[in-house]
Amino acid sequence: PGQPPPPPGTPGGAPPLPPPGGPPDGVDMSGGVAALAAAIPDASGATALERLRVSLQRLDAACATDPAARFSLLPEAHEARSAVADVAAAAQGDDARVAVAQKIFQKIYERSGKSRLHRTARVAALAALTDGSCVVQREVTGWLVYADEERKCDKEITEALVRAGVVSGRFLADFDAHLAELIAGGASRLAVELGAHLVRHCVLVEPCVEPTELGGTLDALAKAATRPKAPEGLAVLVERARAAGDSSNKKPPGTSGGLFDPQKPDPPGLRETVAQTFDEWARVQDLPAGDTTTSVFVENLAKGRLLHGDDAQERTARILAELAMTHCLGSEIPPASGGMSVTAGPPGSPSRLSYVAVDAFVRLVAALCRRREDPINARLALLGKSLAAVVRLALKDVDERGAAFNPRPYHRALTGLMMEMHAPDAALDSSHPQVLASFASALLALQPLRIPGFAFSWLELVSHRCFLPRLLVDHNRRGWPLLQKLLTAVLKFLEPSLRGAELTETVRLLYRGTLRLLLVLLHDFPEFLCDHHFNLCDVIPPNCIQMRNLVLSAFPRNMRLPDPFTPNLKVDLLPEITQSPRVITGEADAAFRASQLRADLDAYLKTRSSPNFIATLRARLTLDARAAERAGTAYNVPLINAVVLYVGVQAIAANRKDASSPITHSAPMEVFQHLAAELDTEGRYLFLNAVANQLRYPNCHTHYFSCVLLYLFAEAGSEVVQEQITRVLLERLIVNRPHPWGLLITFIELIKNPRYNFWGHSFTRCAPDIERLFESVARSCIAPPPKAEGQEGPIAA
Repeated sequence: PGQPPPPPGTPGGAPPLPPPGGPPDGVDMSGGVAALAAAIPDASGATALERLRVSLQRLDAACATDPAARFSLLPEAHEARSAVADVAAAAQGDDARVAVAQKIFQKIYERSGKSRLHRTARVAALAALTDGSCVVQREVTGWLVYADEERKCDKEITEALVRAGVVSGRFLADFDAHLAELIAGGASRLAVELGAHLVRHCVLVEPCVEPTELGGTLDALAKAATRPKAPEGLAVLVERARAAGDSSNKKPPGTSGGLFDPQKPDPPGLRETVAQTFDEWARVQDLPAGDTTTSVFVENLAKGRLLHGDDAQERTARILAELAMTHCLGSEIPPASGGMSVTAGPPGSPSRLSYVAVDAFVRLVAALCRRREDPINARLALLGKSLAAVVRLALKDVDERGAAFNPRPYHRALTGLMMEMHAPDAALDSSHPQVLASFASALLALQPLRIPGFAFSWLELVSHRCFLPRLLVDHNRRGWPLLQKLLTAVLKFLEPSLRGAELTETVRLLYRGTLRLLLVLLHDFPEFLCDHHFNLCDVIPPNCIQMRNLVLSAFPRNMRLPDPFTPNLKVDLLPEITQSPRVITGEADAAFRASQLRADLDAYLKTRSSPNFIATLRARLTLDARAAERAGTAYNVPLINAVVLYVGVQAIAANRKDASSPITHSAPMEVFQHLAAELDTEGRYLFLNAVANQLRYPNCHTHYFSCVLLYLFAEAGSEVVQEQITRVLLERLIVNRPHPWGLLITFIELIKNPRYNFWGHSFTRCAPDIERLFESVARSCIAPPPKAEGQEGPIAA
């Protein structure tokens, strides 16, 4: 007991598995037919086999009508459900069930079984056969364990077998041990991918097993994560799964960790009741305004058992979302490929969908959330459960459909809910902070890194007129951190492509859309960019100069920028230059402030008593080999940005306490000089970029970091450092406007002040093209253009 059965075909094992591909229906299966005839009690073996064959043919025909559907979402009266029941009824007794299960197990892996409905229906048939039969479970587990690697590691089929309970209990423990052994061996990439897939989907996304049930797989994956070229994020996945197990153990008995308990099936008849209710709502939702039928329906539904309690609400919301999305996706009419069609669109147009069910779902949720009789917390909870149901369904759909995922039903549902909740309401509308937080959480769960196929719909939802303005205007900036997380999400998704300049047409369109969103923020809500510039610059690649300029050019609307081209402009005498800007830092800065590096840096800035600190600083800013490969750079860029800002803030604070102390010969300046001198070319470029990121509108940070750059240029012992400082400033000036005010005044000072002898350096005349470029930029900076800088200008296409 507890051990896998012998391989099929060996003494004591299951009947031999049919060869890959299997025999076609109607052809003698030799031993398989004899086994079925002997095992299935009926008037005659031929009658039993015929009954099984007819049931399987009915199942295949029913699955062919809607191959993209899921068996669990089919109505009770569907032909596929009836066929599955007949297949299970065709076999009585363990021997008969094993023989039938062997035939179905073979058909799951056939080419015709690759559609979603074929796969899930056949797994449902296996589940029906294993119900109450440990013998069938043992045999199926043995077939899976001893199958060839390609079959065994088919992620979708193996997940379906586990999720349906075909492989469960001690048999799941057997499979877990076998899979852990394959992963630990290190030779099977497919085994690692299968293990990660099972952990992600069966433990985290839609839990159906406890993390302890895949304990061996988790341990093996944790060891595999330490190997060279291990899949990215594998260690994090294992940690999340183990954390999920720890948190579930701490919950009181009877509580569920997700929207609903996936191991507890829906009550009998619940899906049919919800479907009937949904059909009735579809009939009454469009009645005239004076008709009370709609309001009576909503009131009865709100007071009925379908929405009584959290568990019932979660299940009802999930089933409603499933019905709406299934109807929408099932109505898809592909575009005409050649000749024109009455129903299909012209060639090249997208497929047509019917959004009737999705819109009905949206209106029903909105009607329930707008009931004034219910407490506001209950209405907020219902909205959150409905959004979560849509999110979970989208995540599951993209896992199953892959590249065939259609984002339009989910975009329609979320847009509809945004617009419905945008309508003014005295108690609950989209101006309520909890409503905004619910939508933001849903969008973060659907971010492009998780669902790339949803990226364009996602960006449209983030910038929607019913969401973005409310997030920025209402509630004293409480929505700003949410928007910062959303912008960070899309920038992290774009970062690998932008860093490598791999701009396909799709990436280019998404980049331009993000750029336009930033431009809207610069024009209408510049204070947001002022506050969050630090976090955004952490995720904007160094080569995205215009995007970074957009963020850094923002200045408060109540400020009038001094003209940077004013002759003899005394920047240090401007009234704004002593004011500290509001800077919101993020996780990287928080991690730095809690680290030993911050403590050692504080000690050096106060006493300079640790010469070893300066000597080891460069090494502490670098990444290990694996992290460097993922990041595309040897340096921890967010940490460099955090160190530069922190040292500058400490220097400004020290100077305010003692105005007589010079900023040049100080501990902070020594840190900056050491970094400029000792870092290699890549590290120095990132460090100088971190300094230049603080050259913004008039404030004490802009003034200090401008002085830092100019001092580093003047005191550099190498023309290489001076050339790199020039490059960092120049590349930000030669792109289209806008240009940050602090950047302009720093470069103008550099080229005009004879102290820096800028034009005497050889790199300004190393080639005729470079010399003409410097002269052109100098003329632009010294002779002001017609429009004052600091205002937004056109963006290059």
